[in-house]
Amino acid sequence: MPRSTRKTKIVATLGPVSSSPEMVHRLMQAGVDIFRLNFSHGENSQKLELIGIIRKVSEKIGRQAGILADLQGPKIRTGKMAGEGMTLVKGQEVVITTDDVLGSEGIIPTIYRSLPHDVVPGSRILLDDGLLELKVVAVEGERVVCQVVVGGLLKN
Repeated sequence: MPRSTRKTKIVATLGPVSSSPEMVHRLMQAGVDIFRLNFSHGENSQKLELIGIIRKVSEKIGRQAGILADLQGPKIRTGKMAGEGMTLVKGQEVVITTDDVLGSEGIIPTIYRSLPHDVVPGSRILLDDGLLELKVVAVEGERVVCQVVVGGLLKN
């Protein structure tokens, strides 16, 4: 099958609404070169089915389409919080600890025991799927001192 000679490629993410053979066909006719499959959601069997659809449509059209498998990274969790969670305010100093404590104002427990060994001052830490952002100020033993860059509600 011929490959595209364009330097710029068009990537489309396939999801529940765009996964039918007809839609994949329409997307390829519109110029999509690569289909992204998000492995963070759904079952692997669904992804195998999508790969089959992409391959069949590619063969039918006579043009190869790439497949980009977006794999989920490690899920690092915070520990339990007092109440409904805590509000983080831009500029506030907070401490992330590997100690088995209940989270309260300014103290965020984590189950990720290696965190103090994996960060250095200046590192970014994203919470709640990237909605909240912290910047590491210092590492003190098992405690990571951070400053809130982007605040919001950190929930259980």
